Amino acid sequence: MRRATRNLLVTCAALLLSAAAARSQTILIRNATVMTVTKGTIQNGSVLVQDGKIAAIGKTVNAPADATVVDATGKFLTPGLIDCHSHTAVEGSVNEGTVSDSSMVDIKDVLDPADINIYRALAGGLTVSNVLHGSANAIGGQTVVIKLRWGKTAKEMPFEGATPGIKFALGENPKRQGYPTQNFFNQGPAPDRRYPGTRLGVEEVIRQSFTEAKIYQAEWKAYNEKVARGEHPIPPRKNLRLEPLVEVLAGKRYVHAHCYRSDEILMLIRVADEMGFKIRTFQHVLEGYKVAKEIAAHGAGASTFSDWWSYKIEAYDASPYNAAIMTKKGVVVSLNSDSDELQRHLNLEAAKTMRYGGLSENEALAMVTINPAKQLGIDDKVGSIEVGKSADLVLFDKHPLSGFSKAQKVWIDGHEYFDREKDIETRQEFERKKKVLQDKEAAAAPQGRHKDEAPDPETSK
Repeated sequence: MRRATRNLLVTCAALLLSAAAARSQTILIRNATVMTVTKGTIQNGSVLVQDGKIAAIGKTVNAPADATVVDATGKFLTPGLIDCHSHTAVEGSVNEGTVSDSSMVDIKDVLDPADINIYRALAGGLTVSNVLHGSANAIGGQTVVIKLRWGKTAKEMPFEGATPGIKFALGENPKRQGYPTQNFFNQGPAPDRRYPGTRLGVEEVIRQSFTEAKIYQAEWKAYNEKVARGEHPIPPRKNLRLEPLVEVLAGKRYVHAHCYRSDEILMLIRVADEMGFKIRTFQHVLEGYKVAKEIAAHGAGASTFSDWWSYKIEAYDASPYNAAIMTKKGVVVSLNSDSDELQRHLNLEAAKTMRYGGLSENEALAMVTINPAKQLGIDDKVGSIEVGKSADLVLFDKHPLSGFSKAQKVWIDGHEYFDREKDIETRQEFERKKKVLQDKEAAAAPQGRHKDEAPDPETSK
């Protein structure tokens, strides 16, 4: 009952916001400090939004008489923030950890549009997330890029035209599955081991899977050539595990690889070169500063933490200067959250690179806007304020790299999905509705039993 109450409240809030967002408007945001990221900063600038796109930018912008005007005097307008590593909006576990190669599973199939963390992320200015499978497997599941369209259905959340991805993982997380332990926290018989249990085993899982994928790719190529010649061959058996890996080989699916140690980063680059594919991003990549030149030469991006370290052995050699060093070595770097909480203030994570590494304001802001957009192949649509791009915008009350800043309004595709003032105004009404539901729940509970207690299975038959 408590879960039903919570879900009902979340649904009501989402429907109200969805209804507001569904109204397509022409919007003029005027007198803001417009931080375009790619085209400089415009003081007292204006941005015109039409049909979900940015239609005009400048100090003087004319708008139709029926345009909704937002007075942004004293405020800062930025592109919507982008998180290149998220697990938000996933229903249930993010890991299919029973096999070493789970490339057949797809995060898109378990998107939860009612996850309240979507709305909380919006309140921090986040508009796009790269939702990843977990890191229990050398080759994990398929990934999906979403827009945080709170109130929409799961089918309406994926970013249209974004290249799909797949999660890889190196090091402790995938190999620890090979040595499940029996201890105080895991009573009963020890679970069966799962290959691999070592770092070299992780490498071999990836190599073996791509060896199989190349054979599978060749079989389908031969089949299609015979069909083109007018023959009628029997098609190869479809393999759902190898299909995504063939897409990787063809450059149609991005590899996002969880990693920490520099030696393993180099290992995966060598395997990728051997098998003929590219790593799109190294995720976490806390020792990336040691091999930044090699990462840049491969053409991979790096999506890292601002200053996380020492939370496990692999993270001991981390440095808060990591992002800045890799940037200066030519790597496209983004800062990610990997956290429902951290995603709510990615702008402040970006600000840390100015302290640790001396990056400029624009370079720092790029790490949560245009850089992750480049890594996800969507920089032609989002990541900066430019004419023709989607109107994914955030209005901050103070400089977005200030610890005192708060997102006031957030637009996605020109639709308003968050308004701080409206949020505050509706809280009292939501509390009233919540109390009504809680009172009904309490009244329905059997006498003598607390509402939070589970019913007795014998007496409830």
